[in-house]
Amino acid sequence: MYFHSMAKLLSKLLPVFVCTFFFMLQSSAQNKEPYVRIAKIVVDSLQLENYKAALKEGIETAIRTEPGVLRMYAMYDKENPTHITVFETYANKEAYQSHIQTAHFKKYKTRTLNMVKSLELIDVVPIAFESKQQ
Repeated sequence: MYFHSMAKLLSKLLPVFVCTFFFMLQSSAQNKEPYVRIAKIVVDSLQLENYKAALKEGIETAIRTEPGVLRMYAMYDKENPTHITVFETYANKEAYQSHIQTAHFKKYKTRTLNMVKSLELIDVVPIAFESKQQ
């Protein structure tokens, strides 16, 4: 009788355990996946050099001081130098959330507020990340 009761109880609880296990696995995997974002920025042409200096300083500081900031690449369009694209890769979304709370990020945002004419932020999902050691 005891065995039968336990088997019945386990058969009812098994789906709960399985769902919980897969949810935990998925949550864990999501926290380990990199968070990648593209920023498309249009800068006031009269402020371009000041903007580039502020951006460079912000990126260098983030890479140097934040372990969760994995890579940041900033470039401008050859045909339209005021059109800047920044590729950002963070260890996970939490690292990004931490990054936007730092003093150097807030300094960058304040310093460049009147320089930026438009900003588009695009969350992307990487297909492949490959690079050569240099």
